[in-house]
Order: sequence, then C-alpha cells, then structure tokens
Amino acid sequence: MEKAITKVGSIKAGTFWVSKKAKEEISNISQDLTTFSNTVEEKAKWIFNKLKGKPLKSLPDLLREYNLPPGLFPQNITCYEFDEIKSNLVVYLPSPCEISFKDSSVLRYATRIKATLSRGKLTGIEGIKTKVLVWVKVTSVTIESYKSDKVWFNAGVKKSRPKDAYDVPRDAIKVEEF
Repeated sequence: MEKAITKVGSIKAGTFWVSKKAKEEISNISQDLTTFSNTVEEKAKWIFNKLKGKPLKSLPDLLREYNLPPGLFPQNITCYEFDEIKSNLVVYLPSPCEISFKDSSVLRYATRIKATLSRGKLTGIEGIKTKVLVWVKVTSVTIESYKSDKVWFNAGVKKSRPKDAYDVPRDAIKVEEF
C-alpha cells in the first residue's frame, strides 16, 4: 500500500513538473509570436509607405526635428533608415569618407553608421571617428538645450565645438579605409 501511495505521489509530482514546464514553453512561444508579429507589422508598414509613395524626410530635416545640427552627416548619403519606435538610425554612404568642418575638426565616416537618435542626442554611435592626434571613435553627439550654440562630441573625452560649424551638410572626400 505504501509503495502504491509513494508511486501515486511521485506521478502527481512528475505531472505537476511537466504541467509547469508546458506552461513555460507555451508562454515562451506566445512571446516569440508577439515579437514576430510586431516585426512583421513594422516591416509591412515600411513597405506599404514605400509603395504608397510616402516620402521620407531628408536626413538634415530629421536631425533638425531632433534638435541636432543638419550637417552632422555628409551631403552624399546613399539613404537612411529610422525606426521611430526604437529610435534606431542607420545611415548608408557609398564609401568611407571624411569631412573637414569650418572649425578645423575632421570627422571620418564608415559606409554604415548606426546610432540611437533622441531629442538633442545621437548616442551609441558606430561608424564615426574624429581626428585628435590619432583617429578616435565618436560614441555620442549631444546638444545641451535648444538654444545652445555648442555641440558636444564624446570620443573618449567630451569636447565642445561650435554648433554653426555643422549647420550645412557638406560634400565628403572619399578615403580608402575607415
């Protein structure tokens, strides 16, 4: 009798464990389906807008809207993608290039620049370098306030530069390597 009760108890415990695992798996599957659904919905909207002919803003206009100087990127970009929900910005250029600005600063760009765009900030930048004594990766560009006349570049150290040096998009010079 004791063996039977022990066996029934272990079957119940095993069933409970299987039931718990099944619920976890179903929960994981439903989360995956939701994520997939959201991604498909975002891409479908993007394709629909492209087919409908809804024009994208120019990159300088997008930067102005987010209180950043419109000349942060070269004039000759190939295209850009901006995910408003995640604030991810990706800018494509035909080749690595660099720009010398009127404040004597120099920025070098990779063929693809990725960053997070928010009001007055471009953070998590991948694909931009600046010349200090050597080429240093730029990790963020910020404007402290709407009326600020300074742009802050973070490339290991934070350095301010005059905002008006970046008011107009400039043609870039092609370079061999980023």
